[in-house]
Amino acid sequence: MTLKTSADIVLAETHGATRVLVLNRPDKRNALETAMYVLMERYLDEALADPAIANIVLTGAGNFFCSGGDLESLATRAALPVEERANLIERLHSLVRKLKFCPKPVIAAIEGGAAGAGASLAFAADLIVAAQGSYVSMAYVKAGLVPDGGGSAFLAQSLPHQLAAEVALFGGRLPVERFAAAGVVNRVVAPGTALQMALEMGQQLAEGPRESQAAILELLDGPDREAFERQLEREKQLMAIALGGAEAAEGIAAFKEKRAARF
Repeated sequence: MTLKTSADIVLAETHGATRVLVLNRPDKRNALETAMYVLMERYLDEALADPAIANIVLTGAGNFFCSGGDLESLATRAALPVEERANLIERLHSLVRKLKFCPKPVIAAIEGGAAGAGASLAFAADLIVAAQGSYVSMAYVKAGLVPDGGGSAFLAQSLPHQLAAEVALFGGRLPVERFAAAGVVNRVVAPGTALQMALEMGQQLAEGPRESQAAILELLDGPDREAFERQLEREKQLMAIALGGAEAAEGIAAFKEKRAARF
């Protein structure tokens, strides 16, 4: 079963006891836009309300997970007052909270790459499956920006400081194998099979005690929940400020003009 919107920018598919949410802008490597956040939250709420659904898989259409926020829209937001920029960032943060603190297990299935806010969505999952040769990138710094969507919190909580600093300060593409070695990626599989593995993991989870799984997730999330919320607020404010700055203006312009930024 596939539930579609008029734009089809997010698809919700049911595979047994697993609800699969598919970011569906393959021509833009599934770049995020605000309407996608609203749809994903709606589909998550539907999955949580359905007792037949045991877990959720998040993936991207085509051969890429998610390239993060659309820089065209970021350029438009830069002209808004800082409060309005913060309010728009909060829509992403609302979705990230729902994923991270979901009482049903969430599995991210990565093909190709997870970049920017797309990496944040993947890190919000309880389990991550990634195809060999895919990568994770948080290139905010290249556009004169800072991570949002909980990106800095996930890096700080999940990785040694030096690796987190490499990801955030250089903004390069790091192979998923490095994240697997750090214990962040659970399975590295052959290209084209990430979703299949995620569904197999979902089936295994569905055969287990679901109330127990929900209680375990609550316990695992408990110790850092308040710290995570505080970090989201810091990210929102710093990103809103950075987006209106001269470095962001140059970084975004350079990206659009396909040239090196001159900071």
